[in-house]
Amino acid sequence: MSISHAPPRSAAPDISPKSVPDLDLQPLAPTSSRRTRVPRWLRRTTGPVLLLVLWQLLSGTGTLPPDVLASPGRIAQVAGGMVADGSLPAAMGTSLQRVAAGLLFGLVVGTGLALLSGLFRIGEDLVDAPLQMLRTVPFVGLIPLFIIWFGIGEAPKVAIITLGVTFPLYLNVYAGIRGVDAQLIEAGESLGLSRWGLVRHVVLPGALPSAMTGLRYSLGIAWLALVFAEQVNADSGIGFLMVQARDFLRTDVIVVCLVVYAFLGLLADFIVRSLEKVLLQWRPTFTGR
Repeated sequence: MSISHAPPRSAAPDISPKSVPDLDLQPLAPTSSRRTRVPRWLRRTTGPVLLLVLWQLLSGTGTLPPDVLASPGRIAQVAGGMVADGSLPAAMGTSLQRVAAGLLFGLVVGTGLALLSGLFRIGEDLVDAPLQMLRTVPFVGLIPLFIIWFGIGEAPKVAIITLGVTFPLYLNVYAGIRGVDAQLIEAGESLGLSRWGLVRHVVLPGALPSAMTGLRYSLGIAWLALVFAEQVNADSGIGFLMVQARDFLRTDVIVVCLVVYAFLGLLADFIVRSLEKVLLQWRPTFTGR
């Protein structure tokens, strides 16, 4: 009689708390040192400040002669004198009035034609082709015709600005309307929206981002058109000051006027961007990293 012996069972591992090795768990340190965050306003102003410093150094060493380009210090001194005698504020007020009038007329004409062409096929057939033809004609080349048609007063200056504003605004509003997703239109129709309800609640909000882009671009064109407009027999405005400075070879006055143009353009762009933040709160966008 044979007796079979079962193999000995292996002892269960000891998993009591005493048997677990004491691990020193420390939070992982970052592999690279954290970069010091520089304020954004400081980063944005670094480039212009370095450019001014380089400009002043070139002027101070004589590398950049004053008859070619005045130094920043001289320009600041001349600007202060023009503000003190009232010539610069008066010119800025006149130029702002011209830009405001041309921008208002351009907004009405450009937006109205874009709505007519974007919302109605018959409007597109009647409006879009002529505007595309006129868009390819440089508006500066129409100055002689405007002088013949409107004389040499304020009308041709405002007409030039209006024409420059109309086309970019028309293109962007039209593209915004035609870029609305067709599925949103179908969803609105399934909810029982009328044609006017679709335009008001779907089409116009969808076209608003492109319209704001067109407005920003139109403002830049408006200041560009103003430069040409104020050189058409003008007796006031920033362009008039530039023409006088050109005749007397005053590069400092010319640069002051250019800086004013740039400042007013940046101010107008800042206003439109602030308006975008208010009107386009519903649209999340990528803001960079």
